[in-house]
Amino acid sequence: MAPPQSGDGGAAAGDLLETGLLAAAAAGAFKEEAGRATSTSGRVADDERVAGATTASSRVRRGVRLMAAQLQEVFLGTRLFPLFSAVPLAVAAQLLRLGRAWVFVFSLIGMAPLAERVSFLSEHIADTAGPTAGGILNATCGNVPELIIALFALHKEKMEILKWSLLGSILSNLLLVLGSSLLCGGLANTGKERPLDRRQADVSIGLLMLGVLCHILPLLSKYTNCTGDSISSSGSVLELSRLSAIIMLTAYFGGLIFQLKTHRQIFEREDNSESTNNDDDGSSVIGFASAVIWLIGMTVVIAVLSNYIVTTIEEASESLGIPLRFISIILLPIVGNAAEHAGAIIFAFKNKIDITLGIALGSATQISLLVVPIILIVSWVNGIPMDLDLNLLETGSLVMTVFTTAFMLQDDKWHYLKGFNLTLCYIVIAVCFFTIKALPTPKKVHA
Repeated sequence: MAPPQSGDGGAAAGDLLETGLLAAAAAGAFKEEAGRATSTSGRVADDERVAGATTASSRVRRGVRLMAAQLQEVFLGTRLFPLFSAVPLAVAAQLLRLGRAWVFVFSLIGMAPLAERVSFLSEHIADTAGPTAGGILNATCGNVPELIIALFALHKEKMEILKWSLLGSILSNLLLVLGSSLLCGGLANTGKERPLDRRQADVSIGLLMLGVLCHILPLLSKYTNCTGDSISSSGSVLELSRLSAIIMLTAYFGGLIFQLKTHRQIFEREDNSESTNNDDDGSSVIGFASAVIWLIGMTVVIAVLSNYIVTTIEEASESLGIPLRFISIILLPIVGNAAEHAGAIIFAFKNKIDITLGIALGSATQISLLVVPIILIVSWVNGIPMDLDLNLLETGSLVMTVFTTAFMLQDDKWHYLKGFNLTLCYIVIAVCFFTIKALPTPKKVHA
């Protein structure tokens, strides 16, 4: 084999040197690229952390803005918002023991905006249930203050206050709410009144007549019992009242089936759907879930104030010099029916009298055939004697109220004079209970 030439050795050495330089350059480039990749990934991670922090902070800001908007709509969205200040004043008066009269007055004032806001929140919930079912739900939530006051009165076994407050709610809805709505709406729409739909009024009046009968019979049976045994007479009245409560509940749920199923077309009014659509056009920040939460909170506050009212009403009556019957039958229902009163007048101003009738008659029917028998059955379960005997004066007022309302709605016409007459009837009843200082109360009979 021939030895390599010197020229070939130099060429080989050069090739090796060039290869080493290229490898070194490639390694440097790889390290530089890896460094740039690491730096880039670090910047990306930092950007993701910053973006996450920004998203979290933006969510917090949106949540705060939403809460502030809801607080503004719930508390400042009513003209009664200055009366909300009475709620903490009532709590402070109770804690500081400033006097029963102050606790009662502040609690009574604070109930008015709470009742109105409960109706407002129930409208948001009722939007998902359709006009008829939504109207029933709205009426049910509107009667929450009366139901809570009645339950507290039952718990404390203040039967007279319990009966008077429920009676006053029926009288207020049929005479004051309906009467003032027809009066204001008739004056605002003189010569432009739409004919009212008698079919809905006939259904409600028929149910109210049944409720009146269930109150008359216990009163009559007490006076027609010939045994002379007061205990036996009271026992028969109590038994009759409990059986009547079951019949009243049956009638109410039969009316619900009539409204929601078999004859739903009678109650699906164009005016109601238009009002719902107009409400939906507004930019409300309260959704279904928020409305439910706010409604629960308002109900808790109403329960607290209702407890204060029931606890202090007798002492407040003595301190203020106002008869207890007048407070229970007139003042309490006016505050509790503030939502129905405002809504009925607004719709009457808009010449939507069928909706006004649905609010006033629907609420009175629900008190008479749902709330009253439920309270009686609850008392039955708890062994508390409660009957449907309202005494002669109260029962007579209820009978004349239902009959007067029925006569006013016997035709398909309405005008301000009908509302004027109903309002005057309410004033006469209020004056009657204010001037009569004391009446004999029925004796308590244990079941």
